[in-house]
Amino acid sequence: MAGLESMVVEEVKPAEKPVDREKTCPLLLRVFCATGRHNSPGDYARGGVPQNELQIYTWMDATLRELTSLVKEVNPETRRKGTYFDFAIVYPDMRTPTYRMREIGITCSGQRGNDDNKTLSQVKFQIGNYLDISITPANRMPHQMRRPQPYMSNRPY
Repeated sequence: MAGLESMVVEEVKPAEKPVDREKTCPLLLRVFCATGRHNSPGDYARGGVPQNELQIYTWMDATLRELTSLVKEVNPETRRKGTYFDFAIVYPDMRTPTYRMREIGITCSGQRGNDDNKTLSQVKFQIGNYLDISITPANRMPHQMRRPQPYMSNRPY
């Protein structure tokens, strides 16, 4: 019987080249925002798009934090500390004439998070895709986003 060997190999990701924003033409990013939910993938069917469109000219090295600040500039209600921005890419399904949605990260106004520095290129955004953002105001966070509060764990019910 032959001996088995295993080897642990550390995957090394190539360093992302920064985009020279002075020499590189920006792309048009079509962003659709909704309060408390994502738009339905069906809203993008048959050439249609949701009505709440925001057009942003940016580059592939734009971070989710940068995109959050651009949305906050044009939407004053989202500027409150504790507002959550849940980002998703909407892209055409190559096998069927429909669109699919893939969540890529969450940012929060006034707080640092793990997804803040994700870039469009890191999340495999392709030019022509849409960006869908679910905006959850600070006072209406779903339970899974809320931090556990110490006094909540000792309730009898």
